[in-house]
Amino acid sequence: MSTPITLSEGCRDAIRHLKETREINTVILRFATPGVLVAEVEGNLTHGELVAALPADQARLVVHELAFASPEGARRHEQLLVLWMPTGAGAQEEAFTAGYTALKEHLTDVRVHLTARRADQLEYRRLVASAG
Repeated sequence: MSTPITLSEGCRDAIRHLKETREINTVILRFATPGVLVAEVEGNLTHGELVAALPADQARLVVHELAFASPEGARRHEQLLVLWMPTGAGAQEEAFTAGYTALKEHLTDVRVHLTARRADQLEYRRLVASAG
């Protein structure tokens, strides 16, 4: 992709809100114009709501704080960066892959990065195992 990727001010604010206030746990991003990511959803979503919010035929980028318990029973939180690339979104792959790379560079404290092409790849236990 020849267009450089930028995060809109609203996108930056949504990510900052997720990291600093913990009032929300999810930010779903899309391209508003070529090369400009915007926050489409900013909310406190359950796992089921997160999966339901992802379009079946369009790519999205997701920053999500996963809450889970360790095998020892301790409560944990881990931020995930997800590239949602369903089968029907093939034409968007180049742009969203570039956006994913840009977000990885911007979100240096996020350790878990995943690509999902099907909803079952976002199954809760699978995400916990990735964050583990």
